[in-house]
Amino acid sequence: MARIVIGSYMIRYPLGGMVSWVLQYLVGFQRLGHDVWFVERADWPDACFDPVRGLMTDDPSAGITAVAPLLDCFGLRDHWCFVDRFGRSYGVPLSEMHDVLERTDLYIDMGVHGGWSEEAASAGRSVLIDGEPGFTQMKMVQREGTPAQLPPYDSYYSTGRNIGTPASSAPSAGKAWRPLFHPVVLDLFPATPVPEGAPITTVMNWQSYEPLVFEGTEYGHKAPEFERFLDLPGRCRSQLEAAVAGHAVPWDRLHAHGWRTRNAHDVTRSFDAFREYIQGSSAEFGVCKSGYVATHSGWFSDRSAAYLASGRPVVLQDTGFGDHLPTGRGLFAAATVDQAAAAIGEIEADPVRHSRWAREVAAECLEASVVLPRFLVEVGL
Repeated sequence: MARIVIGSYMIRYPLGGMVSWVLQYLVGFQRLGHDVWFVERADWPDACFDPVRGLMTDDPSAGITAVAPLLDCFGLRDHWCFVDRFGRSYGVPLSEMHDVLERTDLYIDMGVHGGWSEEAASAGRSVLIDGEPGFTQMKMVQREGTPAQLPPYDSYYSTGRNIGTPASSAPSAGKAWRPLFHPVVLDLFPATPVPEGAPITTVMNWQSYEPLVFEGTEYGHKAPEFERFLDLPGRCRSQLEAAVAGHAVPWDRLHAHGWRTRNAHDVTRSFDAFREYIQGSSAEFGVCKSGYVATHSGWFSDRSAAYLASGRPVVLQDTGFGDHLPTGRGLFAAATVDQAAAAIGEIEADPVRHSRWAREVAAECLEASVVLPRFLVEVGL
């Protein structure tokens, strides 16, 4: 048994999709028999999102109220520590967390950008898992030699399967990147019957932060990519629904092109709400950040993995993930609106088998018990 500490964020942004992303790793490692811990901090103003009040704040109580009981349910009571911007700790005391970090076998940075590196300096192994392939490497190049430069890690992993290979145009930032799929714990997403008339859905952020300019090229978010598929509802028998959050969402324009819309925060208030939204869908159609697409990163969504595990077929904008996952049965990569419409047509023609195939892709390629043991062997545990 190894002691594994994951640094990421759930309490600062306690919506169901974000919580699910981290939870799959925590529960996945725990079910392999390891001693798993979670750490998070917010050391700048207004770093915590309160989904009830819809505002950013210094107060982490909304996130703690949402996340702590969930961690308790999975046997992780007193296995987490959150530090707010004033240095106050929640969960286990910070002094105790320091003792844990000093004796940990593996520290994983999953989006804290070096935030716990000093405390984890004596860990047996340190790993960076890049969840924003292309963007991460470009920022590393831009920040080299500045105070924002990341500390060194023993190993570097990217959820963009093509990062660090000739298949992707993203820079390597001088690192040897290994590939990793986001894991999914299948029994957290049971394959329930599809409700009558259920729409094809997705959960997305229109634009969460400003585009990145690298070497004269702008790499953006989902907004420009969605434009490529704006006319898709008119080509499908099924109703298409997008649960959207973010800046400058053109609600009227989406409605005019036949999209049914929901507020993404409303349907992901909790992990249970996120799961229920997936189960209330017949399939997923999703677009990807333009940076993922333009660099041919090979990224595949943790959200889409949850759809597949739930027996919901997925049509996802092509990032090159089809080089690494089986497509054509339950999972489709679509580079154009015509390809997306054709894939949805295939699902509509045989929904039962595509549902079964979707679950099989998740079980064979993305299940935590498949993904994480290989990862641990590679990092030397």
